[in-house]
Amino acid sequence: MITVYYALTFAISLLLTLFYVYKWRVHFEVNITIIFTLIPVANLGYLFEYSARTKEAYINATKVVYIGGAFLLFFINICVFRLSGIHVKRWVRTLAFLVCCTLYSCVLSIGYSDVFYRDLEFRRENGRIIVSKDYGPAHLMFYVLIAVYFLAGLLAIVYSYRRKKQVSKWILRILLIPEVITILGYVGLKFGHQNIDLVPATYVIAQIIYLVIVRRMSLYNISSNVIDTMVQTGDTGFVSLDFRRHYLGSNETANRIIPALSRLRVDEPLTGKSDFEETINRWIEHFKQEGKKVSFNFTLHDPENEEESRVYQVEVNYLYDGLLKRGYQLFFRDDTENQKYINLLDKFNSELEEEVEQKTARIVEMHDNLIMSMAVVVESRDNSTGGHVRRTSEGVRILVEEMRKDDRFMLTNKFCKDIAKAAPMHDLGKIAVDDDILKKPGRFTPEEFEQMKRHAAEGARIVHEILKDTDDEEFKVLAENVAHYHHERWDGSGYPEGLKGEEIPLEARIMAIADVYDALVSKRVYKESLSFEKANEIIIGGMGSQFDERLMPYYVKARPKLEAYYTGQKDE
Repeated sequence: MITVYYALTFAISLLLTLFYVYKWRVHFEVNITIIFTLIPVANLGYLFEYSARTKEAYINATKVVYIGGAFLLFFINICVFRLSGIHVKRWVRTLAFLVCCTLYSCVLSIGYSDVFYRDLEFRRENGRIIVSKDYGPAHLMFYVLIAVYFLAGLLAIVYSYRRKKQVSKWILRILLIPEVITILGYVGLKFGHQNIDLVPATYVIAQIIYLVIVRRMSLYNISSNVIDTMVQTGDTGFVSLDFRRHYLGSNETANRIIPALSRLRVDEPLTGKSDFEETINRWIEHFKQEGKKVSFNFTLHDPENEEESRVYQVEVNYLYDGLLKRGYQLFFRDDTENQKYINLLDKFNSELEEEVEQKTARIVEMHDNLIMSMAVVVESRDNSTGGHVRRTSEGVRILVEEMRKDDRFMLTNKFCKDIAKAAPMHDLGKIAVDDDILKKPGRFTPEEFEQMKRHAAEGARIVHEILKDTDDEEFKVLAENVAHYHHERWDGSGYPEGLKGEEIPLEARIMAIADVYDALVSKRVYKESLSFEKANEIIIGGMGSQFDERLMPYYVKARPKLEAYYTGQKDE
């Protein structure tokens, strides 16, 4: 029966560790990961102890048991300090770990010296093991170390509970459980007349508690999906709530925009609080009705100088943990300058026609810069295509320049201008592709490629949203076509729609050549750049299957300029 107990605690601890590995994410606390690694090892030692047939086997099993005894409390305490928001200096951590290593080296001396056990007697009677131990000075150090770790962890929890707002009180309360139960096990708590050691059971309980903790902690690590410097110190503010509208966190920018946020504690509900009824609560209610991302304008008034008031665009969307929706995410972006331009345009009249034209040109320039900036930001997420946006835009410009030299396609000045302007937007849809796929340093699996193919349709949707209010319907359609169909093939084997021949818009056919050419002659993380000769051979070979064969003469004429341009890029 006792053997079953030790075997069961080992098996459960191992299953819990496997479950933790299954649920593991990169933002999980590393010390909890180490705890889940050590506990099955220590519990296996207890099973070996009770199964030992000889004194030597018992001693070896004891050495395995003390892997947990010597190191688990260290990692539990480091975890407690991290989750309590208390920084422990590196030299303190290092010194504490060296103490644990020294103690464990004393454990390893059992059977060779009397520093940990002066004497150990072992025998088996009626299937039971009977052990008598005479403890040495190092064993006393072990109990001192236990007391120090317990007091340090308890003080950290109490201090953080009373003084730190940005730490969940719920997490702090539940952290007490593994602290207390492991201490009770270490101080010699036994069960029944057969003195069954309860430490393995306390380890299992601690694992269960930490599984609960890491599940909740995953909500507090939402900033891992955004650039830390932008989120923490930039012009973008964010607020995170769970589905019950419990406050999960915000950055300094959001606290400045809505000062009442700085007075909240983590896990404090916003429902019913008057400070948020006309802002966050109202925005979330509207979002729930729409069922998709919504945006609002919010004005932060300066009572001393109204001209210094700021206008923010507020976006509300779901907070994701992997693929799971776990709450709400609100983003604040300073939209003051855009709003000023809009207000200024509303006041313009016929007497200010010249000024209107100047301001309009400036807005167009800002719009173009914004589109290019968005394209560069999206591109920066993809570590395999650095400079791709600007290079393909130049490639398109070179191609249409050759096409304008005859009348076969009857290209207008506006078409040539629009396609060069739209080219940077062709890969905007990659913003919807998961980072794990987009940043993969190698070729995609079939499943990953299916996810990657979504960027074409998603890019068309994004372009449509960006340009839906523009008066230039012709440019909007052209830009959507470039994003949507630049991966279609002349023979109908492309994606996302499988269009064939002239079903593919001309602008997308031109974009396809520039896109593929850049991919061939540029270095990627999974391949070296091809020579111009090899790239030319592939492009020419694709005419009539991948590309419109009628564009081949223009590509051939454009080839010297393309090679000169890319040679210059390599020189830079």
